[in-house]
Amino acid sequence: MPEILLSIKNVKKSYGKKQALKGVSLDIYKGEIFGLLGVNGAGKTTLSSIIATLHPASEGDIEFEGTSIYKNVASYRANIGLCPQRPNLDLNLTLEQNLRLSGSYYGLPADVVQQRLDALVKQFDLEQYLSQKAYVLSGGYKQRFMIARSLMHNPKLVILDEPTVGLDPHIRRQLWDKIKDLKKTGVTVILTTHYLDEAEQLSDRVCVLDQGLVKLVDTPDKLKSDFKMKNLEDVFIALMQEGAQ
Repeated sequence: MPEILLSIKNVKKSYGKKQALKGVSLDIYKGEIFGLLGVNGAGKTTLSSIIATLHPASEGDIEFEGTSIYKNVASYRANIGLCPQRPNLDLNLTLEQNLRLSGSYYGLPADVVQQRLDALVKQFDLEQYLSQKAYVLSGGYKQRFMIARSLMHNPKLVILDEPTVGLDPHIRRQLWDKIKDLKKTGVTVILTTHYLDEAEQLSDRVCVLDQGLVKLVDTPDKLKSDFKMKNLEDVFIALMQEGAQ
């Protein structure tokens, strides 16, 4: 049985009278890429925001390695990285300065900052842009840098929120390889995406959220087999049509 890294227990979230999450429970394993899927309004952004501690849950708990994240939020945050959908880089700083700032934010010693910077720049092929400011980057390289920055403090878990949205197909494929490489280094990845081909190619398991509830959690291959479909997109459409009836 895989080792559980994150355990989400009956998490609910309300905004006034609107109930965005109605009781979500699931486990995320160490070293897996976990795809979080759903139509707009299904609750995936809300759930990923709660996991990232950007918003508190209204009810329920989240355990990280067996301990509630709310017992020591600062300690938990030191173990997670977040790559938001919209780039939020400081455009007045060079890429190197942005990375060093991120390392300083997490209190890393100068020598560790340098080690992590060197490793990430090589891993994401950023050498030629290191001394330049963020506005010179293309969309694909900007996303590479955003992922690299989220890994600066060597987190155990990284949340990628729509990391390839709006990118050309060949650039998306290049980023897929970078995301697969994260798993090889032992990093657990939560991937929210609207691209079903992306979820199918990258995810060890996927979770389909529908109207604030978990509809199912399984591997892409098992879902295709169960639904007798050739790809995950067809499975997803069938699930949504089933829910609309």
